[in-house]
Amino acid sequence: MSDAYTRPTIDEAGATTALPDFAPAPGDEPTPAAAPAPRDSADRRKWSSELRFMLVVLAAIVVLFLAFALLIAFSPTGAAISALAIIAAPIATMVAAYYGISLALRQVKDARDAAEASEARARASEVTARESDAWAAQMESGLRVAVAKLKAGAQDTRDVERAAGTPDDFF
Repeated sequence: MSDAYTRPTIDEAGATTALPDFAPAPGDEPTPAAAPAPRDSADRRKWSSELRFMLVVLAAIVVLFLAFALLIAFSPTGAAISALAIIAAPIATMVAAYYGISLALRQVKDARDAAEASEARARASEVTARESDAWAAQMESGLRVAVAKLKAGAQDTRDVERAAGTPDDFF
């Protein structure tokens, strides 16, 4: 079932024409919703996000490396190992939290993009359905006029009704 009656749609073309308009009029530009998003900016944003994550991981590795180097340089005692654990645990936790947050934000963005694309397809389907309904109503009207003219001219309409595929009580 369509949700065409629950969500407002703006369709200037559907309100002005009764025939379906499957091809854009000359000089008309596609709507922004129908135009595909540029892949270059999406790839750049993805690279930027991945670059930030790599920099965070790299910084964490450098800090842990320095901590291990300091541990080795100042003799590995029990207190030094405990201090290294105190330093390493929050760093690993921050990297894991950053990765989790980045992943969640990416999933939300992908879900939002998919929802927007789905809504654009639904709106296009609603417009097409309205145009098809208008076209079908015109064809039905034309068929009724043709049958009425044939009957007025005392012609048999059985072949026309059968070819149209209409029920017996349609006319």
